[in-house]
Amino acid sequence: MRRAGRVGGGALVSALACAVVAAGGTSIGGPRSHTATCITGAVAVIVFTALVRRVRFRTPSARVQRVSPWMAVAPALTDIELMLALVAGCAAVIAATGGLRSPVYPLLYGVIAFAATFVVRAAAVVAVLAALALEAAAAERAGWPVATISVHAAFIAAAALMHAVFLRGLVSRYRRDHERRVQDELRRRREEARDYRLISSTLGAESRGPRDRREEELALAAGSAEVVGESIYHTLGLLKRALDARTTVLLWLDERGEALRIKEAHTDVDWVAFGLRVTPSGALGAALRDRQIVNLPQTRPGQIPYYEYMGADASGPILVVPVSDGPHLRGLLCADRAEGAFSERDADLLARAAAQIVHAVHGEQVFIAVERAKYEHERFYRASAMLGRALTLEQVMDTAFEAAAEIADYDLAVVTLFSPETRKHKVQGVRLRPDAEPITAPEQLAQLEFKDNAGLVSMVVKNRHYLPASGELKDEAIPVWTKRIKLRGAESLLVLPLTAGDEVIGTLALASRTRGRFRKDIREMLGVIANQVATSLQNAMMYRKMETMATTDGLTGLTNHRTFKERFAQLLERSARHGHKAAILLCDVDHFKKVNDNHGHPVGDEVLRQVARVLKGAVRVIDIPARYGGEEFAVVLEATDLEGALRLAERIREDVGRLEIPTDKGPLGVTMSIGVAAFPDDAREQALLIERADLALYHAKETGRNRVICHRDFAAAKSRKAAS
Repeated sequence: MRRAGRVGGGALVSALACAVVAAGGTSIGGPRSHTATCITGAVAVIVFTALVRRVRFRTPSARVQRVSPWMAVAPALTDIELMLALVAGCAAVIAATGGLRSPVYPLLYGVIAFAATFVVRAAAVVAVLAALALEAAAAERAGWPVATISVHAAFIAAAALMHAVFLRGLVSRYRRDHERRVQDELRRRREEARDYRLISSTLGAESRGPRDRREEELALAAGSAEVVGESIYHTLGLLKRALDARTTVLLWLDERGEALRIKEAHTDVDWVAFGLRVTPSGALGAALRDRQIVNLPQTRPGQIPYYEYMGADASGPILVVPVSDGPHLRGLLCADRAEGAFSERDADLLARAAAQIVHAVHGEQVFIAVERAKYEHERFYRASAMLGRALTLEQVMDTAFEAAAEIADYDLAVVTLFSPETRKHKVQGVRLRPDAEPITAPEQLAQLEFKDNAGLVSMVVKNRHYLPASGELKDEAIPVWTKRIKLRGAESLLVLPLTAGDEVIGTLALASRTRGRFRKDIREMLGVIANQVATSLQNAMMYRKMETMATTDGLTGLTNHRTFKERFAQLLERSARHGHKAAILLCDVDHFKKVNDNHGHPVGDEVLRQVARVLKGAVRVIDIPARYGGEEFAVVLEATDLEGALRLAERIREDVGRLEIPTDKGPLGVTMSIGVAAFPDDAREQALLIERADLALYHAKETGRNRVICHRDFAAAKSRKAAS
């Protein structure tokens, strides 16, 4: 409601102002003149407030607009508030200065024109309707005929329509022209980069980093193309002066090798057909076909293909030299004069210039190749550093996916771990590209476990080598994990072994919808990353094992005494901070010494394990079951009052009483005594709570064992005994 009031309240106030003006509240004159003056002042305040709110308004982000419907319509409501306030203010001024005959009446047309030109369409429509409504109300009060009202309404509508059509149309046309020029410039830059082979021959056209690598490559290639173009332009200028030519021009073959396009030119005339495709006929066709220099001492008008036909002047001698990059023909370098044939020396000079152009392109290719190597090695170093910082298994999984993304973009990444004992593979982690359609169903992969089979994952573990060898998925029928898991639209696939020392502990599988994503150099770097992932995983598993050993009782698998004390203190602090209740159960196996004496310590250990299993099954995830020491156990219950703790203690006691431990002398049954203390009713400090639970446990053992006693009952019994 607050958001609705903040967003729509202003528009509602402006609408009320329009209603008051329509009712004649601002008509000055007569007995209500003082009231009308006050209302007019209030309308002025509303207009000023609406202007300030509109100037200060900031369009909410797309996320906020998706979350809140009110914020989604906030821009339109702000414009509506402004236009209603302006219309109301304009109508108030008109009413105060003579009504429909007011000399400032054209001000209303200005407001309508402003609405039609600058605000959103909904606000413009509301402004026109409000103006018409106020006009009709004023005319009705003045008793004007319908024809006069119709003329006023027509003028208001015409003001809105003309500005909407002409000004909005003009803005739209300028916007379209600007977008077209921008797109043409981008297209030209990209075509230059592609023509000079600065992307395809060095960097490739795909992303390999967390940011959009493809755009980065295009920008780098376009910049290099600009450098090459500048070099070629100056070379053509020097050639033109050295050959005393009318025009020197570089023509570049298109991708199909069927047509030529002017890449750069230096000329004294305006006949060069920039931007047009040039058909390789005549001298140009001969040079392309034979890959030889063509020197024509004279041409007729229209025979120089890169000129638009301009009469007899578009003729003269022409010299054409092929531009070759090894065995590949890239284009033609041409020069022409108004008169005077080209010599052999001129032809040799033009051929040297063609070779220099190819060298310039090669130089930029080397530069970009160096930049690419620098980029990829930075990513490789970053990926290695990330893996070195991961400690837990979860951190290693996340870091493995991020490290792989530093080297190559992927749509799906899956880590599986292999158990040599069970010969089973288990999916340990899955990462999907968030902004793309899923390449497979993630719920099928989650916690998937499968035996050795003919899939690529099993083959990689057996062969200790990545598959497929080419990095491409050529046959979708070949299973990766199991036959049930299908990859939809995958073009590139790489399954890498996770090798730690001499042992393959699992695989890292990467899949992408883009063909050629995992090139040879990428596969090599990912292989090194996979080995580091394997080492990190092995360290994480060892870290988890050591952490478990440090915090867990080895016999029962419950929390050990030291860790129990630490977690109990944290729980009490949390409960005190949030005002929650808590409880502690101290449990003791009855006559446990007799079990060890009569049946031996192995049976005693089994009794403790079975009791621990009961405790684990009885408590929640947030509770803390622990081995307190010897045959004593402790259970801390979070957000539980005394009654709830007593119910759980009774259930534990009954479940322990139903245990049957097999021995040489037949099944053995045991019982348990439990003492309960509650926080904060019995105590607030950890040590005092444990002491009072222990007193209750001692009382339970003293009064017959196999029973549950809370500290409250113990204190009552003690009071009765003292009174007696």
